[in-house]
Amino acid sequence: MRRSACWFVRHLVLTYPHYNVISFDKLDYCATLNNTRILDDRPNFAFEHGDITSPSDVKRVLRKHQIDTIFHFAAQSHVDLSFGNSYQFTSTNVYGTHVLLERARQHSVNRFIHISTDEVYGDVPIGAADLSEASILAPTNPYSASKAAAEMMVSAYRSSFKLPLITVRANNVYGPHQFPESKYKHFMLVALLTCTEIIPKFVMLLQRKQKLLVHGDGSPTRRYLYAGDIVDALDTILHKGVIGQVYNIASKDEISNTNICHRLLDMFGIPRQSLAELEKWVEHTPDRPFNDQRYATDGSKLAALGWEPKMDFDQGLRITVDWYRRFGEVWWGDISRVLTSFPVVAGNEIWTMEEHDELPSSDEELAPATDGDSTWTKTAWNRLQASGGTV
Repeated sequence: MRRSACWFVRHLVLTYPHYNVISFDKLDYCATLNNTRILDDRPNFAFEHGDITSPSDVKRVLRKHQIDTIFHFAAQSHVDLSFGNSYQFTSTNVYGTHVLLERARQHSVNRFIHISTDEVYGDVPIGAADLSEASILAPTNPYSASKAAAEMMVSAYRSSFKLPLITVRANNVYGPHQFPESKYKHFMLVALLTCTEIIPKFVMLLQRKQKLLVHGDGSPTRRYLYAGDIVDALDTILHKGVIGQVYNIASKDEISNTNICHRLLDMFGIPRQSLAELEKWVEHTPDRPFNDQRYATDGSKLAALGWEPKMDFDQGLRITVDWYRRFGEVWWGDISRVLTSFPVVAGNEIWTMEEHDELPSSDEELAPATDGDSTWTKTAWNRLQASGGTV
């Protein structure tokens, strides 16, 4: 489950006890049930293990829980991974979305909210106006292309079958895993639980006293949304959003990768008075095959429904860094390979690019999948409870 998804699950369960919330997840390579374990004893929450690319899995859950509203967060979502394993991105993001849409049509759901990304718009030149929801989609990498393709399937089901769809395009989400009268009673939230975004990745590298790996010159910028703010935005869209519409969830906090590095080095108290000192902690790696310089979206349509971001970026970053410094290393188990420049996913295994080049070419010869809820997740949970930390 992506960070925004696990926060939203907790928000729905705890804020609306009359909503029955079902989390449907594959528990893939970088997954953990720790993100929702605090909800295990809640009568209005249930977890279902399954794969969105399996029509039978999706049908089973929809029928079992009489689902009437779907939030579709599920995606292979890390751009670096998409360069090394693009087939899996097409399978999950495009075919998986198709399966959900078709089963939702057959099940006659009341609402289907599809979570997309600002990356479908492609690169926005410096100085250009922020893009509205009506702007042309121009993706530039396998990940964003798969998300744009999924949106085309969503649009087709909206037109052909009148499926009650809303599409959401959000900026980058950051934040720790902590807590932050509608007629829709039975929710299914489908997602993957990942930990590959730049902020947690950089924090964990610094925790290990390792260099920050920055693609290219570090100048590309991204806009950042705190997880609590995106939860409020999704709540607004659920209760006030109009069927058939697309909504940007947009922030004005536009930060370069280099700036992220410097902010984190400051928080860790690492001096860099000279270039030599800086080079001890920051390493510039080869850039992505193509790296969008910036994304910039206009959030006025959602603002008209009453939403605006509240968290100051510096404050949100401090909260996030503190959480990852305390719990990040044990939350997902061994994530050493994730911290490399261009990790590659093969089934439920994750490899460095160098290791992957040495793997057998046949999928049948790859190492077997690992258990998504193994001993290290219990270790993390026990440590968190003992420390009095917030989930």
